[in-house]
Formats: sequence, C-alpha cells, structure tokens
Amino acid sequence: MAVLNHTIAAARDADATALFYADVLGLEPPVRLGHFAVVKVSSDGGTIDFVSTDGDIDQIHYAFLVTESEFDDIFERIQQRGLVYWADPGRSEAGVVNAWDDGRGLYFDDPNGHLLEIITRPYGSGGTDAEHPHPLLAPTIEPDS
Repeated sequence: MAVLNHTIAAARDADATALFYADVLGLEPPVRLGHFAVVKVSSDGGTIDFVSTDGDIDQIHYAFLVTESEFDDIFERIQQRGLVYWADPGRSEAGVVNAWDDGRGLYFDDPNGHLLEIITRPYGSGGTDAEHPHPLLAPTIEPDS
C-alpha cells in the first residue's frame, strides 16, 4: 500500500500558516526544509509542506481524523481564536458541530482559505444504521442483473 508522504500547499505566509496548523491542531512545531515550512500531520510521518506565494491560491481540503479528546482540545483552540466553524463543507451551518456517523465533525478555514475538517469517525463508518448517518452515505451498490 502506498502511504502519502507529503503534499505541498500554497500560503501567503508559509511560516505563519505552518504555525497556525501546529497550534490549532496541537501538532509538533513546524520545521524549515529549504523554502518549505513543514508540519508533520500523521503518525507515519506524513507532512504538509507550505510554500509562500504571491499568486492565486487554489483551495485545498484537509480532513483530520482525531480522537474524541483531541477533538475537544482542537475545538477549544478554535473557539479561543474566535474562528468561524461549520457543520458542513458548504459552509451553510455556521457554529454547528455535526454528528455524522454518530461521531463529531466540523469545518474551518486556515488563513489562506484552505478548508480544514476534524472528524472523530471516518466517513461512512456508522453505516446506514447510525442514528446520524453520513449524508454522503448511500445504500449499498448492487450489480446490474
């Protein structure tokens, strides 16, 4: 199985953005690697490598699977910073935490408009029997007869 080692994300200020991720998500302090500000985001060493740009920034979505206690800690830091958060990626339910898959999840923006998500249950893990099934979950796909 291939493991994602790193991805590169554009930022207005790579250092400030890396510090934002480390602080809000409770991660190790970022390190400099050439012109990248590198944040380790997974236990297997995967990183987001931020690079500063003056050009257009295309929005990227990053979803982080966290434990219940990590969710509480991150959510507290989001609130302390006064960040707007939403229950949905369309940003239509502000100030709401979703209960999809009978877990908790929310979305918020980084300083560059990248959409961050924290979830306590992977998409679809609650199945169709969950009290709050994930809205993307559809019935099982059946083969054509």
